[in-house]
This record gives sequence, structure tokens and C-alpha cells, in this order.
Amino acid sequence: MNVRRIAWVADLLSRNGVVTFVAAVSPYRQTRDEARSRMGSRFVEVHVRASVEECERRDVKGLYERARAGKILAFTGVSDPYEEPRAAEIVLETESESAQESAQRLVEYVEQRLSGPAEPALPGTV
Repeated sequence: MNVRRIAWVADLLSRNGVVTFVAAVSPYRQTRDEARSRMGSRFVEVHVRASVEECERRDVKGLYERARAGKILAFTGVSDPYEEPRAAEIVLETESESAQESAQRLVEYVEQRLSGPAEPALPGTV
């Protein structure tokens, strides 16, 4: 449900010319597909790829340990599924590139999109 609310706000902002980055765990393809459908070509899916093992290694809050002990229910990647994107526009390989390299690739992608041809106005918008 939170991802749907986030998509609604991102849609509103992007319709008004605001470049909007959303960082959210969105484990289900259907929810991401709904956001893509709502936003059309303004939606860019960025998959920040990291294995569950790597996420556990990086976990400074101990959430994975608590999830494996059954203290956190419906935890993505442990007791709840994560459905990888089928065709993300950009995939950041966090296990083989530094955070700086991932960030640079994302910035370059966004700059390229922004410098491309202007999108036609949506029907009913100004």
C-alpha cells in the first residue's frame, strides 16, 4: 500500500516537471507495473541489485537476524518474496560496483533522459 501512495505522489510531482527519485522496497512486480502504468514514460525503474546474503552482511540494524528468528514477520527476501524486475531501465550492480559508481551511472542516465527530446504533453494537461 505504501508503494501505491508513493507512486501517486511521484506521479503528481513529475506531471508538474519535478524530477522525483523514490527509494522504496517494492517487492511485487504488479505494484511496480501499476506505477509504470500510472506514470507512463515518466516512470523509470531502477533495480538496485543485491543478493539477500549481501543485504544481510550490510545490515547494521540486525533486521535480517530478527526476521530469521521469527521476530519480524513478512520480511522481504526472508519470509516474503521479492520479484526481480523483468526489464528495469537501469540495473545497479551493488556487489560489483561501488556506491559512487552506481550513483554516477544513475546520474548519467537521468541527465541523458533529461537532455533527450521533450515528451509530448499528456491529454488534458497544460
